[in-house]
Amino acid sequence: MRILIRTSKWAIWARRLGSFAVPMTVIPILLHRERLLASATFSTVMAIAALLALAAVFVAIVALGRLWRTGDLGWGKAFAGLFLGLLCLAPFGWYGYLGATTPAVTDIATAERGLMPLVFEPGTADMPPPKLLSAADIEARYPNAKTRTYPLDAQQTYAIVLRMIEERGWDIRLQRPPATGTSIGRINAQVVTLPGWREEAVLRIAGGPEGASVDMRSASLNALYDFGSNGERIEAFMMALDNEITVLLRDNPNANQPVEAEPEAPVDPVAGGN
Repeated sequence: MRILIRTSKWAIWARRLGSFAVPMTVIPILLHRERLLASATFSTVMAIAALLALAAVFVAIVALGRLWRTGDLGWGKAFAGLFLGLLCLAPFGWYGYLGATTPAVTDIATAERGLMPLVFEPGTADMPPPKLLSAADIEARYPNAKTRTYPLDAQQTYAIVLRMIEERGWDIRLQRPPATGTSIGRINAQVVTLPGWREEAVLRIAGGPEGASVDMRSASLNALYDFGSNGERIEAFMMALDNEITVLLRDNPNANQPVEAEPEAPVDPVAGGN
């Protein structure tokens, strides 16, 4: 007599829920990055994806327990559901960790924000009020987010900053090069985070008698929390700029010297008389 061993329905549903949670997690991120999904809708869909992933993990655990007791088939399906559920929950866990370990802020700047205005903010009805940190909190949390001064003129420094922004693939929205070596230039660029949130970086380069100073602002657009991205962006960019200019001055000791105009060739009086 042949004994039939059934496949656990809990294991079947664990794999189904896990398989459904994956596209529910990935596709909204891709659509949000391409601006095909509004941020409010994105948040709702991601909450549903998290619930699906949790359900897959719960059902998989129940399935594994039942399989251990009954000897039914379905171990592979149960483990697949558990793996897919945990995989989908991983980004939620990561951002939960960042939320617990980073300050609640959406706008970081090394100088007065009025000097570095955002150029493509949404309307005030859509833009939540910025969450700011005090200067002391910024110093404690992001010690490298400070104004830099370099022994170069504004035009030289602006060219380096512009090249670095282009190398990072940031979407430049405004360019105001300094007219002279002692004037002010500004660059506004948009940055897209991995989940698709938009943030704006503003670089201000001001020439002066002691060299060019560089300030930076990074702000989240239509987001309630930046998970540390703005402060980290400023620190990373400023330290990279330090390295760029250090290498430039090391390899070109006269890079900070003004370029002297070549003297005009003397006019031959004999040739000039012909």
